[in-house]
Amino acid sequence: MIDLRRDGDVFVLRFDAGENRFGPGFLDAAEDALGTLEKNEGPGALVTVGTGKFYSNGLDLDWLGANQDRFEEYLGRVHGVYARLLSLPMPTAAAVNGHAFAGGAMLALAHDFAVMRTGRGYFCLPEVDLGMSFTPGMSALIRARLPRRTAHEAMITGRRYTAEEAVAAGIVQRTAAEEEVLPAAVAWAASMAGKNGESVGKIRRELYRETLDALNGPVFG
Repeated sequence: MIDLRRDGDVFVLRFDAGENRFGPGFLDAAEDALGTLEKNEGPGALVTVGTGKFYSNGLDLDWLGANQDRFEEYLGRVHGVYARLLSLPMPTAAAVNGHAFAGGAMLALAHDFAVMRTGRGYFCLPEVDLGMSFTPGMSALIRARLPRRTAHEAMITGRRYTAEEAVAAGIVQRTAAEEEVLPAAVAWAASMAGKNGESVGKIRRELYRETLDALNGPVFG
């Protein structure tokens, strides 16, 4: 489901669970991997990547439909993954190999850098079309990581951005062909792995203090 491997100073966290929705098992594995990364000493950087045509489609709506009494607890865990990525004591890059929708799009935004595959896959925040809203923590993350006009358009319209459109909108930093998405993200991560991890984490915690407060606070404010 989730595989964490190390290639030199770069950790590659691969999601391999179909649409990579955030079911309880996926969250368990993500939390375990983040725990390992948080204990890293010395040089290090993280790359996350999906498989096939999906980076991640976000919340597991089927599981939520069957466990509505655990909705707040579940969202708290999702918020926690975003917060731990923002606080991680090493540089991070998302290799967006395919669709990044809703919570999966927000997962990509929680990284320092993102490379998106050309030719297939969209970045999309479709909540408006699903009749859903954003939690205060999710809104804070999106506002902190996207240009204001892009955040407004993405959240209000549910627009699907291609890789080229995502670069132009300031959502991701570069594009690459399918076979180059992961190598491009790994190359960026390797170039940053020598940064002092403790300093990286501290800088992010200060830079995103309000966002982290929202993610770590009550789910519904």
